[in-house]
Amino acid sequence: MTGDFAGRVVIVTGASGGIGEQLALQLAGQGARLAIAARRADELARVAAACTAAGGKVISVATDVTDATACRALVDRTVSHYGRLDMLVNNAGLGMWAKVREVQDLGIFERVMRVNYLGAVYCTIAALPKLVESQGRILCISSLAGRTGVPLRSGYSASKHAMAGFFDSLRIELRGTGVSVTLVDPGFVGTGAQGRNLSASGAPLGHVPIDMNAAMPPAECARQAIAAAAARKRELVMTLRAKIGLWLKLIAPGFIDGMAAKATARGK
Repeated sequence: MTGDFAGRVVIVTGASGGIGEQLALQLAGQGARLAIAARRADELARVAAACTAAGGKVISVATDVTDATACRALVDRTVSHYGRLDMLVNNAGLGMWAKVREVQDLGIFERVMRVNYLGAVYCTIAALPKLVESQGRILCISSLAGRTGVPLRSGYSASKHAMAGFFDSLRIELRGTGVSVTLVDPGFVGTGAQGRNLSASGAPLGHVPIDMNAAMPPAECARQAIAAAAARKRELVMTLRAKIGLWLKLIAPGFIDGMAAKATARGK
């Protein structure tokens, strides 16, 4: 099977599960040449085997995106192996579900910011010279929480707001280079990644308070994100309700605050 990314060299961070795993699998199915990255080498090996079976070429690089040196090594390893870089997918993420007044470990805010925001910044800065050479693409898996505040997700929402601000600014700086920046804003996605969400104590959350029947499947989120990157879209807000909500926020922000509170309470 071939597609828009056949033969393209793509780095996918956070590829050991959830949306990242689906991004890697679908890109492999299009014939991409992949470098998949995450901290868990064993899970990366599992995903790499599935990507190979799907028709892609893949190397796995155990990487902690909060370490700028490790991000540079990821890019260097990819370029050394394939000879070029065509797209960087900033997907690595860490969530948080806690009321601000109940947070016991203030380090949560820094941990989430380092993964979601600085991890994307470090990887991007390392990859930029090669992406300019190839007139490539940057795909960022952000969140609706990066466009409007969400209760119980203050640290996560702040990190995604930072991510949106950085990449909106970078997009303007890259005008004329041929490099595109695509921000993807999904709502609730049913990744089931309890260990990638922190509780008020700083420990991994034992459950994700989301109605999985109402959440978008990771495979569908990945499909839409890849299509947006292929088309070099500026931004993709994934649901009609979210699009309407962001428009209403301009004229009735209090109403949207109420909608966000109700959606979080319902988990959908």
